[in-house]
Amino acid sequence: MPNIPDDVFTEPDVSPDTLANLGPLRRLAGTWESDQGVDINPKADGPERRVFREHIRMDPIDGQTNGPQLLYGLRYHIHINTPEEAIAFHDQVGYWLWEPATGLIMQTIAIPRGQVVLAGGTAKPDDLSISVEARRGDTRFGICSTTFLEEAFRTDYYRIDITFNADGSWTYVTRTDLMVRGSTPPFDHRDTNTLRRIAAPTPNPLVDLLKSSKAG
Repeated sequence: MPNIPDDVFTEPDVSPDTLANLGPLRRLAGTWESDQGVDINPKADGPERRVFREHIRMDPIDGQTNGPQLLYGLRYHIHINTPEEAIAFHDQVGYWLWEPATGLIMQTIAIPRGQVVLAGGTAKPDDLSISVEARRGDTRFGICSTTFLEEAFRTDYYRIDITFNADGSWTYVTRTDLMVRGSTPPFDHRDTNTLRRIAAPTPNPLVDLLKSSKAG
């Protein structure tokens, strides 16, 4: 919120239908898959390129308020593995959030290697591309890592650019600047994939609750 009101307690009316209020994020709702992802990551002998399979589920959540601030969003889970390994190559959970009043977009990231991120950007409701970013040390949109990652693979910058394609798929490119111990300059770690929907989104819990109460 660019201008914080004097009254930081009064909450606005919240629509029960999150899918109708997600702005550009509505195109991400549902379950998605692809086996054409590409990861470029640092190894002791130099950069490694790996192809990966990705499964993403994004479910609408009920509207959220911070006093007068109103957010609609998607809770997501990303699971990635590679053709040559059964173990998870990457696992990630978090939220995509949209503030209709300001055009603010946020992505929260938590990965089971001891790292969390809050990334932010702005967009219009009908934009066909969105981007969010975070920087280490930023107290608003920042990156927090465990001691080992800080010392060995420090993430200084994160960005994801998403393009919504005409066929209903979407393509992302992520960039993370990694300070790898003993190496300079920062390693430009990149991931890219194009996801296609395999299942429609389920309504947020409040929608189902209201339907049940009317049916009763």
